[in-house]
Amino acid sequence: MAKIGRNQSCPCGSGKKYKHCCLPLVQTGQPVAPEMVQPTSFSLRTEVEKLQAAAEKKQKLFFESGVFILFTDEKGDGWLLEVVESDAVQVAQAGKPIDIDLVENTETIEVNWSHTYELRGRRLFLTAYTDNQCFELQNAPCQQIHAGIRRIQQRYTPEVLGMIHVDSENGETKNVDSDNMEIEKADRNDVRPAAD
Repeated sequence: MAKIGRNQSCPCGSGKKYKHCCLPLVQTGQPVAPEMVQPTSFSLRTEVEKLQAAAEKKQKLFFESGVFILFTDEKGDGWLLEVVESDAVQVAQAGKPIDIDLVENTETIEVNWSHTYELRGRRLFLTAYTDNQCFELQNAPCQQIHAGIRRIQQRYTPEVLGMIHVDSENGETKNVDSDNMEIEKADRNDVRPAAD
């Protein structure tokens, strides 16, 4: 999709100029029709590497990127969460990066998720796909995760969120269609230190 100029007709078909129609929605992160959102050069691997660098320094960090939540703690443990189907994978442990199975191109992002997660009040529980063992992730930024999930669910329409996942044949890998996910630089929010 080509970049839409502010003074061009809005592609939603309203007949109004883009700046007076859907542009304010895009700028404020409100849900818009899937065909309205501009594609960007998003790289989940780059986001994961940013998180791994913070984990190596044992920095607490929390940020959102599209439908993903990424965070590290002061012990250097880092996690990548996906909001739509509550998938998770650890990307750093004790300050050391963990190589994850992540393949991305201009059409899709494929991640081999290792866990599913569930928030129960102010506690985060992870269940491994391999053996169904459940454990609580101590000191997880649960309040920030709750707020991040709400923001992501408000930012994207249910239709867009419903188009994000395509199960592969083996049932483990999830494909994230980056054209439908429509990750914008503005959606990434500002990277900020995690709250204590």
